[in-house]
Amino acid sequence: MTAPSSALSASPGLDAPSGRESAAVRPLLPILAFLLIWLGGPLLVLGWLLRPELPGGWLTVAGTAALTTIPLRVLVRGFGAGAYPSALTRLLVLRPFWYAMLLLPLLAGAGLLGMLAGVAFGADASVGRWALAVGAAVLATGTMAGLIGSRRLVVRHLDASIRNLPEGLEGLRVAQLSDLHIGPHTSRRFLARIARAVHQAAPDLIAITGDQVDDHGPDVRHFTAAFGDLHAPLGVFAVAGNHDIYAGWDEVHRGMVDTGIAVLVNEAVAVEHNGHRLWIAGTGDPAGRAWHRNRGGGAAPDIPATLAAVPTGAVTLALAHNPALWPELAEHGVSLTLSGHTHHGQVSIPRLGWSLASPFLRLAMGVHRHRDSLLYINPGTNYWGIPLRIGALPEVTVLTLRRAGSSGSSITAPAA
Repeated sequence: MTAPSSALSASPGLDAPSGRESAAVRPLLPILAFLLIWLGGPLLVLGWLLRPELPGGWLTVAGTAALTTIPLRVLVRGFGAGAYPSALTRLLVLRPFWYAMLLLPLLAGAGLLGMLAGVAFGADASVGRWALAVGAAVLATGTMAGLIGSRRLVVRHLDASIRNLPEGLEGLRVAQLSDLHIGPHTSRRFLARIARAVHQAAPDLIAITGDQVDDHGPDVRHFTAAFGDLHAPLGVFAVAGNHDIYAGWDEVHRGMVDTGIAVLVNEAVAVEHNGHRLWIAGTGDPAGRAWHRNRGGGAAPDIPATLAAVPTGAVTLALAHNPALWPELAEHGVSLTLSGHTHHGQVSIPRLGWSLASPFLRLAMGVHRHRDSLLYINPGTNYWGIPLRIGALPEVTVLTLRRAGSSGSSITAPAA
């Protein structure tokens, strides 16, 4: 899908960027066009159903539709003009917008189904309004459950059994954080709980697998304020996520490095534990390809370069924000890859291995294995957009390296 540059100025309440802003905004045009269509269709359906009950009828509907473009203007200013949205702007303008993006299509669908059912049975459009009311009650309940779930931090302990793991690396603990999406609006109390959970796990190594910040470069200050004091005997390592690149990778990268975090971009380093080496490899992110000129900062993935220094057969822990990079890492013999990115759709049924991301991604959640190469996809330690998590609870993952038996490499919950 593409959109002409005039699409921005034609939208109510949305100013077209000019000059230097245009280049930065251009990659956003298809996304903005999609958002307008995504919201416009449901608003038309809801307007048609509710206009008999609304003062002003279609005029009120049109005014509501115009108001929905205000957050789009904030997005354009943030990415194009470099305006930094405050905590209040994110909470009072952008968050309602993301709720609308999620809930309006569902509400419109409920109303439309109710109306069609009413027509089938000879009733009038009021059936659609009743269905809309029921749908609103269900969604309100789900939203409240999701809000509660977004604060139910889970510390998940897993054993990663790796073939040919040296005896000296047996028992090494890795704490993984992912998809923190930190900005000025993020709960400091919740971030402190995450930091305490990592400290209490006493890991030998800490891995932060991308999307450290929300959407803007200055957000890195809030990330470092919360996690700049994290430490582990073998170090703290991080890689770029797509939101770090959208935010402006050079600034995010610099902010993390200044706190002493080892940020790996298509490179690998060795750490030593009990006289044996473990290689830590960090990739770039696919978002770096599309955003290279404006914000990518050279963070596009290059797997051969990432593993160039790793000796053949060496035990390697790879950090790759996007799990789509794992198949190539597996073909290169990487022992264990830690990823995030998918959030498990922020709604999942873990026992069924299903999430809202599953219909769209082959590698959406959980554990995957190819020969003796393992992948673990973290559901995210925070949330993005709206505080909503059902099933896919925020997680600090603590993986303990084990020597694999005859059954080969695996990731399992430790025996009770």
